Amino acid sequence: MTKEKVPGRVFRPARSDAASAAGSTPLPQTTHPAYRLAFQDNDFLLRDDLRPVRFQLELLKAQTLLDEAQVHSTFVFYGSARIPEAVKAEAIVAAATTDTQRRIALRLQDKARYYEEARKLARLASREPINADGSRDFVVCSGGGPSIMEAANRGADDVGAESIGLNIVLEHEPLPNEYVTPRLSLNFHYFALRKMHFLLRARAVAVFPGGFGTFDELFELLTLIQTGKMAQLPIVLFGKTFWNRVVDFDALVEEGVISPNDLNLFHFVETAEEAWAIVQDFYRPKLREAS
Repeated sequence: MTKEKVPGRVFRPARSDAASAAGSTPLPQTTHPAYRLAFQDNDFLLRDDLRPVRFQLELLKAQTLLDEAQVHSTFVFYGSARIPEAVKAEAIVAAATTDTQRRIALRLQDKARYYEEARKLARLASREPINADGSRDFVVCSGGGPSIMEAANRGADDVGAESIGLNIVLEHEPLPNEYVTPRLSLNFHYFALRKMHFLLRARAVAVFPGGFGTFDELFELLTLIQTGKMAQLPIVLFGKTFWNRVVDFDALVEEGVISPNDLNLFHFVETAEEAWAIVQDFYRPKLREAS
């Protein structure tokens, strides 16, 4: 007997039953919420005691879509949602009406160069050739929002490459930037699952000046590597002056709360070319071993 003569499945697909259930004859029994199929019942799925199921779904959906897109590894970009590109920075300075506003606007303008560096780095990463099996490495992955995130997705788009945007539902968070590849524009409810997907496929991470969110991502990443929960990978921090002003890494060593070797977990850089060279140098020995 040939395989072609044996049916691939014997049960109706869920999609068919879902359509049948939606067309049920209206009766007191069929219109009551209790009659809804569980996977079509939002009131049921959004109950507090269904949180473990929602966790699993949120993990699985992104995993499935990235697998289908043949994303083998990613180059993750973290950074502020407030740093503008140069042309917009001038407008912010011009709009300042107080000394404090102008001082902050000038600082943002000074950091606007990192928008272009993020864009350039994304272009470099996105030019990596497709693997023999059709999968891709160093696919650009950002938080999907504005500023540095936009620059990363925009850089990939510049060279015709797909890129990932991992958005999260927040009260005041803007929509995904226009450069995220639609089929890789993913939205999350849980910060924990979003953070997991940032790092599951990450093989290099670029961290640009940023605030609480950027610090959260950076220090969790450093902790995972420091504790051995995650293998070491290239981490580049753009803007040595910024990072040394806002975090006294040397003081952490002097206070005895981290090891001097922990300062080797990351590199300070100023340009996309510096960052890409560090990534290449990190993986070049591994590529020689594989060959």
